[in-house]
Amino acid sequence: MKIHTTNYKNVFIEVAEDCPVDMGVIPPLKGDKKTVANMQFEILNKAPYQYTSDEVLFQVFANRNDLTQEEFAQAKSEFFSKGQPCFRASPLTKRYGFGIHCNEESKIAMYGMETLEYAKYLANKSIGKVKAMRSKRG
Repeated sequence: MKIHTTNYKNVFIEVAEDCPVDMGVIPPLKGDKKTVANMQFEILNKAPYQYTSDEVLFQVFANRNDLTQEEFAQAKSEFFSKGQPCFRASPLTKRYGFGIHCNEESKIAMYGMETLEYAKYLANKSIGKVKAMRSKRG
């Protein structure tokens, strides 16, 4: 079975062109439930450069589906047997104003678009740049 990955190396994922905010915004809860954006934000805010994109996306999937530790291995191989949307499609990069830096080891951290770090990654010619996906066509 082919295993797909969402990991990038030495790449900065820029905020989407049609992002509705002009600075990083903490995603709001939906009632008392955490959204995908909340869960991604919490993981990256607490532990920058500790996890790869694959690890964060799978952890959010596991949390949303209440997986037990025993179910992780099987669920992980099934999850990555299909292509998964990467952080270019994340609400953090599309809606909430965060860029994602992927380092040499594919570990990721987020930076609000108003920060000096965001500007430094944009200006850095030694890393690749990709834009987050637009929310609307056109």
